[in-house]
Amino acid sequence: MTKDVNGQKQKLIRAQVVSDRMDKSCVAKLTRLVNHPRGSNYMKRSTKFMFHDELNQAKCGDEVLIRNIKPKSGGKAFELVEIVTVNK
Repeated sequence: MTKDVNGQKQKLIRAQVVSDRMDKSCVAKLTRLVNHPRGSNYMKRSTKFMFHDELNQAKCGDEVLIRNIKPKSGGKAFELVEIVTVNK
């Protein structure tokens, strides 16, 4: 957890980059396991986040940390904090 300008707690999201074709923007995918409501099986669920990457550092396959910010555009409300794992 980190603190933003107003002193509120912010969550860091660890996700994998799936698209880096845009300028200063990337898309990351978070995959998680969710228990099925009527059974004992687990299901995979995923969420995509568009984030701001000022220096175009993140590439497809990289594992990144992103955090929530004030929206920069219609779909972009996260920014890159750091690249955790680099895909070769």
